[in-house]
Amino acid sequence: MIKDNHVDACGSHTEAITKVHQYLKDNNLDLDITVEVRNLVELHEVLDKGGITRIMMDNFELPILREAVAHVDGRFETEASGGVTLHTVRKIAESGVDYISVGALTHSAGTLDLSLKVIKD
Repeated sequence: MIKDNHVDACGSHTEAITKVHQYLKDNNLDLDITVEVRNLVELHEVLDKGGITRIMMDNFELPILREAVAHVDGRFETEASGGVTLHTVRKIAESGVDYISVGALTHSAGTLDLSLKVIKD
């Protein structure tokens, strides 16, 4: 998965995708590539470059998400992430995305202390 930090470190989505392809080739790996985009400009750069499997649209407002899915037009898998709650998931699904990520499952989970204390007599 190519996240925003990877893109920022490489300078562009195009360069990040190119570097991942080179790494996969050098290591004789055949893996799917998901790339995160933050806006329609980044989406169009990824669509122009290609060579990926899935585009994850991060924190897109619903009208922009619908527009983005229309631009992808089935060429790649689509995924929505960011701001997903029980109250928003239906509308996000109705945008036409193929997948929805829910970060709250992990970053909002409670904790439980399961440490084992030994008591000396």
